[in-house]
Amino acid sequence: MNAISPKKRRSARERAVQFLFGLDFTKYDWRSAIETFWLSSPVNASVKDYAELLIDGVAGHLEELDGAIDGSLDRWTPDRIGRVERNILRVALFEMRYLDDVPTPVAINEAIEVAKRFGAEDAPRFINGVLDRLKKGN
Repeated sequence: MNAISPKKRRSARERAVQFLFGLDFTKYDWRSAIETFWLSSPVNASVKDYAELLIDGVAGHLEELDGAIDGSLDRWTPDRIGRVERNILRVALFEMRYLDDVPTPVAINEAIEVAKRFGAEDAPRFINGVLDRLKKGN
């Protein structure tokens, strides 16, 4: 992966979560919808490239990621996870499992920060707990 600053990676993660959240409603193939998203939410090329890497990775491993997330829930059922939180978990778990240049603690911390911005009030603690269980299961 090309060198991209931590700030730009955070922006890319946020954009990926926003896009994936919308995709949960439309069920479109992500490739057919991405250009419209960028028109309404423009970013620089490095943010766009990293966000698309995350989106493609999540889309390509969706069943596996969701299965792992659902299997790591403690006293929760999968249908209780909000769509924002589920997409934050998907992005973080994809980074943890498939991107060698993202250390697991960084992926977890970034997911918590994205949850603080976009998730429900208890989302950061929930995200941390699920990803910690997933980290131990890796």
